[in-house]
Amino acid sequence: MKKKDNLKELRDLSLEQLKAKVKELNEEGMKLRFRKSSGQLDQTHRFGEAKTQLAQAKTVLAEKLASAAG
Repeated sequence: MKKKDNLKELRDLSLEQLKAKVKELNEEGMKLRFRKSSGQLDQTHRFGEAKTQLAQAKTVLAEKLASAAG
C-alpha cells in the first residue's frame, strides 16, 4: 500500500516539482553510495529504497513528459 501511496503523491506533483524531486532523490542516492562505500551506512535497506523511489520518480516524469508532448 505504501508503494501506491508514493506513486499517487508523485503523480499529483507538477512537472517542475517532479523534476526537483528527481534531483533531490538523485543527490540522496549519491550520498548513500558514498556512505555505503566508506562503511558508514548503518541502515543498508535505505539504499535500496532510495533507488526504488528514484526509479519511480523518473518513470512518472517520463509519463508526464510524454503526455505533454503528445
